[in-house]
Amino acid sequence: MLAFLLSAFSLAWVLFVIPPQTYRPLMLLVGVWATLRLKPSAGRWGPAIDLVWVVLTMFGLGWPLAQGEPFWYRAANPTGGDVAAGIAALLVITEAVRRTTGWALPIVTVGLLAYAVFGPALASIGLVDIAHRGYDLPRLVGNLYMTLEGIYGVPLEVAVTYITLFSIYGAVLEASGAGTFFLDWALSLSGGSQSPAATGRSVSLAGFLLGTVSGSGVATTVTLGSMAWPLLRRAGFEANTAGAMLAASGIGALLSPPTLGAAAFLIAEYLRVSYLQVLVMATIPTVLYYASIVLMIDGDAQRIALPASGAAIGLSQARLPVHGYWHFTSLFLVAVLMALSFTPFHAVFWATLAAIAISVMTRTPLGPRRLASALTEGGKDTLSVLSTTAVAGAIVGVVTLTGFGLKAAGLIVALAGGSLPLTVLFGALAVWILGLAVPVTASYIIAAVMVVPAMTTVGVAPIAAHMFVFYYAVLSEVSPPTALAPFAAAALTGGQPFRTMMLTWKYSLPAFLVPIAFTLEPSGMGMLMQGPWGNVVVGSLTALVGVAALAFAITGSQGLLASPGSRMVLGIGGLFLVHPAPWSDIVGTAVVAAVVEVRRVIFSPSRRTHT
Repeated sequence: MLAFLLSAFSLAWVLFVIPPQTYRPLMLLVGVWATLRLKPSAGRWGPAIDLVWVVLTMFGLGWPLAQGEPFWYRAANPTGGDVAAGIAALLVITEAVRRTTGWALPIVTVGLLAYAVFGPALASIGLVDIAHRGYDLPRLVGNLYMTLEGIYGVPLEVAVTYITLFSIYGAVLEASGAGTFFLDWALSLSGGSQSPAATGRSVSLAGFLLGTVSGSGVATTVTLGSMAWPLLRRAGFEANTAGAMLAASGIGALLSPPTLGAAAFLIAEYLRVSYLQVLVMATIPTVLYYASIVLMIDGDAQRIALPASGAAIGLSQARLPVHGYWHFTSLFLVAVLMALSFTPFHAVFWATLAAIAISVMTRTPLGPRRLASALTEGGKDTLSVLSTTAVAGAIVGVVTLTGFGLKAAGLIVALAGGSLPLTVLFGALAVWILGLAVPVTASYIIAAVMVVPAMTTVGVAPIAAHMFVFYYAVLSEVSPPTALAPFAAAALTGGQPFRTMMLTWKYSLPAFLVPIAFTLEPSGMGMLMQGPWGNVVVGSLTALVGVAALAFAITGSQGLLASPGSRMVLGIGGLFLVHPAPWSDIVGTAVVAAVVEVRRVIFSPSRRTHT
């Protein structure tokens, strides 16, 4: 019921005017309450413990609603009740995050709150650089709880507007059969082919299409794997390699239009640009990411022998009903409406209604019961995001209030000695380490106030800096030493989790270089479709050739490219091509062309005949 109410409130917000001072606390209250019910405490005393948490939730998150408008005007001078309610609110959202994401983010939150209170003590132990004057509980509560900043700030605003509506849209698509159709259609492209490469390419495309429905890298990986793993196994892929393909394809959904990950909505809000502009900026990096996966699959597939049985691997495209193609309509409608200057939430609202209508045309009508179930699932999908963005908002509030963000940015720049390449490298490491402990959305939000200022200080454009942080926050999902998507894929295929994770990292490795490329040179902005069209075209084409060279260098191929020396030279040429500077494009083109020409001469038909 609570999850259904979340979706109902979101749809009502599109149709009616609801003040943010009412809407945000109401959505957070219902979301945290639903989280406590969905993930109850274990043990004999679990129900009693949960009752205490629910009472604290009603008090802490219901207090702003009960107090009304005067509550927001006394932020500078909170009452005793305000302070008690604020402490309760911080406790319950932290507990909700612990139940949905684990201990890492709550530990970070408690540590930063302690830092805000005990800042002066840091000077006495020699940590003068990060010490500050300190803030008492009334000041913290007033800043983090009693304004439309902190808990109720931009991260939560994005969660209760854009993200909830897109989650509802994905749930409606799934209930209408669109997810199953997208998967069947993508896998059917291999037809009856027995080629491992054709099967692998179809699985990658299926991951991209499923991502438009799920919006989650792990969920896409699991859904894709449940159907595609038997096909990959029959094609000859062993468990670890197949798991890596599934995880890399699944996590790519968070980088791909038209939905991307939840953090992409935050980019639009922070940069004050339209969400359509964010989609446009993500287009070329998405093409490069999936091109890398497909080319690496082709390279690995050359070493796989065809199954001895000779049975067809793929699905027959003839089995797909023609009326199923209507499911693509609502996906295009989202982009078309945003291009016509509709806001993202209005665009996805009408696309959701279109998906409901299309379900009738595709003979899977969403009656009242199925529609209510879809809205419930859409509400459930947003629970972890609501509590995570609320806690992340509190973290950002502390970082801003204490000046810790600027101090961290200054530390990164100082360690890099003001060098742009080193600042970018240290920024990448910071986001990667942060992403190991906290979810993608929280990782982006925290890095946006600490890493982005460091990068803009050394001359990186704000757009490039935010996209850089976004990509590395997402790619931390497949980075050693812990990675959820590869571990989930390994559980499906029966492979080794660590081996699957390392192979996934290999498949997505060129994607780690693309964000570095568009931050090192102003011309690299062409990869984000920013700047002169000459830079866009040249930068995109050379980066595509560079990614292809890196893919062949990593996986190897037949003939000359099987030798370590040739692969190393080809990889160096690929690195030069991915770098957007004109001089590096010339060097990279020469190196790659030399390798290809040597291979052509050595393995030409006349040479083989003569030999």
